[in-house]
Amino acid sequence: MAALLIFFVPLHYLFRIFAYGSPFPKWFLAATARIVGARVHRIGTPLRRDVVFVANHVSWIDIPALAGASGTAFVSKAELARAPVVGWLARLNRTIFIERENRMGVAEQINQLREAMLDNWSLTVFPEGTTTDGQSLLPFKSSMLSVLDPPPPGVMVQPVVLDYREIAEWIGWIGEESGMQNMRRVLSRRGTFRLDLHFLDPFSPGDHRGRKAIAYRARQAIEERLVETRGGAPLRDFAHTVAAIRYRAPNG
Repeated sequence: MAALLIFFVPLHYLFRIFAYGSPFPKWFLAATARIVGARVHRIGTPLRRDVVFVANHVSWIDIPALAGASGTAFVSKAELARAPVVGWLARLNRTIFIERENRMGVAEQINQLREAMLDNWSLTVFPEGTTTDGQSLLPFKSSMLSVLDPPPPGVMVQPVVLDYREIAEWIGWIGEESGMQNMRRVLSRRGTFRLDLHFLDPFSPGDHRGRKAIAYRARQAIEERLVETRGGAPLRDFAHTVAAIRYRAPNG
């Protein structure tokens, strides 16, 4: 990954001298997902522009995998912007940082998101607000979809399901595990694993009354596909799963 950075970053900045929309962050993130061991299988067709992807959230691997498959930018909590190296990398991929506790700055942050949409970006939101075990689905925080209330003209919503299949629970970043511990554990895993990205049918947010209705529609579609990937088995109670975690061996 370090070698990729050394190769791609100068090319990215050189490209930006002459044009906007550098492809190098997407290529770097796609390669990063592959180095980690993810073999990404895209199911369905992602929209390329004027779209907000709404996805379930399992791992930090979600980000390089989704960006590599679709070229999307992300909406992230502001703490990430202050993280060494990671914050800088996130900015290279046009990440928009949101201060969730800054109620006075909500309007300004929504305007920032709208400007990104007007630039024909694709944006990804993880409305659960945290990562899970891949076998459950938390309530969606509709506040993260404020940019769609009312929606910018022509913008669509496309639900996305990230399915890590048999290693979903192992790879999930949950419990008391720190980000660094999780990264070391995942990178220490031998071999590869399959990650299915299900790009579901897009819908117009303008057909729904407000952000809560949009969040409900997207969550319903994601839940139905997750249940389908589990062979019809209902989703787990996430709180129970976290409470049951004690130790996980490096290779699952």
